[in-house]
Amino acid sequence: MKNSSVKSGTLLIFVLASVISLISVSCENKADLPKFEFLSLPSVTVRDFETVYADSGKVQLVMTSPLMEQYDNKDKPYTEFRSGIKVIYGNGTTAPSGSITSKYAKYTKSDNLWELKDSVVMIDENNVKLETELLYWDQEKDLIYTDRFVKITSADEIMVGFGLESDSHLRHRRIKKVSATMYLKNEE
Repeated sequence: MKNSSVKSGTLLIFVLASVISLISVSCENKADLPKFEFLSLPSVTVRDFETVYADSGKVQLVMTSPLMEQYDNKDKPYTEFRSGIKVIYGNGTTAPSGSITSKYAKYTKSDNLWELKDSVVMIDENNVKLETELLYWDQEKDLIYTDRFVKITSADEIMVGFGLESDSHLRHRRIKKVSATMYLKNEE
């Protein structure tokens, strides 16, 4: 009986000595560890993000993204969608009235500004399709704009050019430098 209590006491002393030596070694090498900048990390990270905006019980907008990261510790807080974004918007009916997708998106809260990059495709309620590589949306002014190549496809024409300004529904759009207009229907 005495022998087993001596063995367990020796084992306990050995374990404690090992733990104390590990702690002291890790404390001594503390200066060698790289300093990590926690402020550069997102405040909120959400995988398989989905949010639904409704008004009076009717769906107005569904936004999805594989990854949403919110950075609140920056001078200008922003939310980033590095893996892309898809927005389906409606007018309160069951069928969606339009959509927008891109492979990257960023929303800057203080400016109320969206930046969409890489394979931006917007389809409005009239099935007019806008394609570009960079698109900004100023929510406060209800203005979308770009200085990049744009292609707008409707049922009867395709317009291409550089630069665009429009309202967010593509009703009052203007391509700044039109390169070509192709009419898809023959006039009789």
